[in-house]
Amino acid sequence: MGSGQSNLGGNQQGGDEKNAKDQKVLSLRDTSILELAFGLFRSGLWCLTISQKDKPKYEPPPQPTTRIGRKKRRAAGPNAASKLPTIYPTSRCKLKYLRMQRIHDHLLLEEEYVENQERLRKAKAIQAGGPVSGDSDVLDRNADERGRVDDMRGSPMGVGNLEEMIDDDHAIVSSATGPEYYVSIMSFVDKDLLEPGASVLLHHKSVSVVGVLTDDADPLVSVMKLDKAPTESYADIGGLEQQIQEVREAVELPLLHPELYEEMGIKPPKGVILYGAPGTGKTLLAKAVANQTSATFLRIVGSELIQKYLGDGPRLCRQIFQVAAEHAPSIVFIDEIDAIGTKRYESSSGGEREVQRTMLELLNQLDGFDDRGDVKVIMATNKIETLDPALIRPGRIDRKILFENPDQNTKRKIFTLHTSKMSLNDDVDLDEFINQKDDLSGADIKAICSEAGLMALRERRMRVQMQDFRTARERVLKTKSESEPEGLYL
Repeated sequence: MGSGQSNLGGNQQGGDEKNAKDQKVLSLRDTSILELAFGLFRSGLWCLTISQKDKPKYEPPPQPTTRIGRKKRRAAGPNAASKLPTIYPTSRCKLKYLRMQRIHDHLLLEEEYVENQERLRKAKAIQAGGPVSGDSDVLDRNADERGRVDDMRGSPMGVGNLEEMIDDDHAIVSSATGPEYYVSIMSFVDKDLLEPGASVLLHHKSVSVVGVLTDDADPLVSVMKLDKAPTESYADIGGLEQQIQEVREAVELPLLHPELYEEMGIKPPKGVILYGAPGTGKTLLAKAVANQTSATFLRIVGSELIQKYLGDGPRLCRQIFQVAAEHAPSIVFIDEIDAIGTKRYESSSGGEREVQRTMLELLNQLDGFDDRGDVKVIMATNKIETLDPALIRPGRIDRKILFENPDQNTKRKIFTLHTSKMSLNDDVDLDEFINQKDDLSGADIKAICSEAGLMALRERRMRVQMQDFRTARERVLKTKSESEPEGLYL
């Protein structure tokens, strides 16, 4: 018992000592923690003080110039309640405004479309003759406008030939499609103009005669007549002084001053033919004659006189000279006359015989029983040796004017004429091309100048150099020397 109490007392005493030791350790630990915390606190205050000294002072952002984001001030005064606030548009308001404006435009387009559809429906109803609802004044105005348009437009009419007169009010007419009709003649038609073979106007529904065509000329003839004179003149021709003099004596002078020939007691030439190599200025001289004279100028190509149907070629030839006589003084220029004026021979086809009949009609018009008056003829060809001798004999064609390739003097004039408006470099020497023995025509010289200008333009230069002319000359001569392949392609 005594030993148990002693053990218990010893244990209690040992526990007290342990607790005292733990409390001492805790007090030491708390003291160190407090010292550490106090040191950290002092160092933090010192760092905070330094950072506050280094940190720049806070400055508020500048106030915006607009009133957006600012507090609205209340207006003072008795009218403050009735005064409307001022609204400043923002980006959102502007987008909304643009959206509304687009919707407004779409609505306007829809309204215009509906109005057009309604107007079109009324117009169709008026044309069909049915009932239309709407304003009567608008409908009457539309009907009047429609009637005026119909009056100006007129009705289509056919063209026929009068075959036979039955009596004063009836006749037999053949249409262009072939069949013949027994038709009536309207009372307002001039009966004096009705004769067999006359061209009459036929109504498109009743096929009755409503008029007579007095002008028998083919529409192709009116196209051949030049309404506007060409711009080329004698000043645009380089050289050819002798040819110009002969053409003026044979064509221009008899039309402008016929009294000179009357005083001399001679008859002026009836026509001339211009022949020579291609590109020597035959057509250019004919254009200059048309420019210098105030006479009516008819331009014809020989192939235009070759027509499809039998007899149309001679008829067209007669109408050409008939129109020329009606508009005298006049000049008839027939280019490429060798298309219809070749020598006559025994032909086996109908087309060749028709071409020969056209040439016979041309011979009759040039020198027939009827006097042609102040009508001069100019022909042009490259092969005069293929023409019929009867076509170019004196009396029909009094002068044959030869056009040759230009010589050195003429080459210089042609080069000067075509390069007068070009921007040339200082190294350009045209004598190099003039003194060469190349067989160049006037058209070749013009092609050389044009090609040289295009080469300078291709290289983005505004001045033409000597090398451009050399290269252009080589190209033109190469193109001229290359012949077309002969033979048939299968």
